[in-house]
Amino acid sequence: MIGGVLVVGERINATRARIGAALASRDVKLIAREARAQAEAGADYIDVNAGRAGGSEPEELAWLVECVQAATDRPLCLDSADPAALGRALGLTREKPIINSVNGDRARMDGVLPLAAASGAGLVALTMEEGRMPESVADRVRVAEKLARAAASAGIPLSRVYFDPCVLAAATSPDQPRIVLETVREIRRAWPDSHVICGLSNVSFGLPLRGLLNRTYLAMMVAYGADALIIDPTDPGIRSALAAAGVLAGRDEYGMEYIAAVREGRLSDGGARPAGIGGGKG
Repeated sequence: MIGGVLVVGERINATRARIGAALASRDVKLIAREARAQAEAGADYIDVNAGRAGGSEPEELAWLVECVQAATDRPLCLDSADPAALGRALGLTREKPIINSVNGDRARMDGVLPLAAASGAGLVALTMEEGRMPESVADRVRVAEKLARAAASAGIPLSRVYFDPCVLAAATSPDQPRIVLETVREIRRAWPDSHVICGLSNVSFGLPLRGLLNRTYLAMMVAYGADALIIDPTDPGIRSALAAAGVLAGRDEYGMEYIAAVREGRLSDGGARPAGIGGGKG
């Protein structure tokens, strides 16, 4: 964890041109490098996504699972909407993974919930249904309640459920960043045994200085109660913002992890001078 927040490393995703090409050519070395770099940077789970045009997702997700597991001991986040691909990948995982994801559609729940229940996997639950992105806090909480009931009926405890409130771009939906934050707070109140996760980079789409927006929103998400994030842990700015947010949100008690990370040179304040303990002029 970084700052008391569970980190899912997002980089091995076939929608990225470099990863899609590596998957098509079965470039073991590149995938292994990506997996190890994320593990070394603090990822608790490594996300693997084989969804690319022209590929066979069940076959290619299985290949990614074997490749990443050969490179690192981190558990996996199996990122697929295809029950066949998930079922095959689950048969190969050494440790209990997280399945990413299910939503409120009946067909999706029927395909994914039995797999999560039988495998003991964690489950990312998107607060959307019928192919429609939610607009209000009430919309998201209603779908979260539906998913919580369905998970319980399938025998999946809330401690294994990671609600994803579906972050939208601030450039096109200016009120959505605030609505998502309020949703996080309501989910934490309603289901305190569950978790809240998100891939937050959507918030900055279409705007300049995306990294600045992502880091700022990350801190806000942690303050409102998110306890897991799908991010690029190899980005020093993201990693530093998360460590700082953990201190200020009370997740890193007394800032002990933060202090250790600064001393080891793993964090940066973003300025010209190196990060260090204490303040004032040297």
